Amino acid sequence: MIHIDPKNQSERDNYKLLTGSIIPRPIAWVTTLADNGKVNAAPFSYFNIVTSDPPMISVSVQRKQGERKDTARNAVREGEFVVQIGGESSIAKLNLTAANLPPEESEVEHAGLTVVPSDMVRVPGIGEAKIRMECVLEQAIPLGGTETSPSTDLLIGRIVRFHVDDTLLDEGRILADVLQPVSRLAGSNYARLGETFSLERPQ
Repeated sequence: MIHIDPKNQSERDNYKLLTGSIIPRPIAWVTTLADNGKVNAAPFSYFNIVTSDPPMISVSVQRKQGERKDTARNAVREGEFVVQIGGESSIAKLNLTAANLPPEESEVEHAGLTVVPSDMVRVPGIGEAKIRMECVLEQAIPLGGTETSPSTDLLIGRIVRFHVDDTLLDEGRILADVLQPVSRLAGSNYARLGETFSLERPQ
């Protein structure tokens, strides 16, 4: 084993170890509203479930030179956002929304995506996604970096509405093989859902 002290290497080297080790990672495809009314969209793989009572999810949005990215800034200002789950059918357009566009431009328009209205929040969703989760911002927690210049914003969203394509549901459960989710690996690499297996939990 090689023993590595993260304090003795760069942020980029730590990033490579994390993104290469913690795989596969689900992708949150997040839409927010810019202050000019444009719909912002971006994918984030620092994403997971927080709790199901009430349903909450977390998305970690890394800052750029200490400044909030559009997604975090919009979510904090508006107090809401929408998380989509991208599948194989939409992965090319999801990747396009990772483009570093100016705040006044819309990644949704750039990628040629369809905007659909939400029920409980003002932020629209993406019509091409088979799962959408409307969220209100429960907490935005600045973390990392220094006290005066954090390196990330941890957004915790409380889900107030699920939208699920009817082909995905079987007695309330999501059919993963129909969803065909795509996960993030390191670098420019993604992964499809591969072979699955089951193990009974011990009593």
